[in-house]
Amino acid sequence: DVQLVESGGGSVQAGESLRLSCAASGITYRSSYCIGWFRLAPGQEREGVARIATDGRTIYEDSVKGRFTISKDNAKNTLYLLMNRLKPTDTAMYICAAAWPGYACDSVSQADFGYWGQGTQVTVS
Repeated sequence: DVQLVESGGGSVQAGESLRLSCAASGITYRSSYCIGWFRLAPGQEREGVARIATDGRTIYEDSVKGRFTISKDNAKNTLYLLMNRLKPTDTAMYICAAAWPGYACDSVSQADFGYWGQGTQVTVS
């Protein structure tokens, strides 16, 4: 079974930083997966935040560019999201996900992500 387990969320003040982690079992980030972070805020649709391809190329949602950094450690099979200069509008449940094998990060949509974690809450005040 595939499991994605997030950690690192919490409550912080605006301008502070958090680093989220997503540990995977049952899949390996080194192989042909596009992996990423999504967020879900109350009353809003789930949106993509950032994703990273197997070759390390990264794609960011416009509102987080320059503030968030996605990375992965293939040896630890762990995905990270470093979030700097947090804003109250970043408050959401952050969820990591892995796309079905073979889907390119450049063109993938949410529907192409087949493996999802439970999420970790980030609250910025």
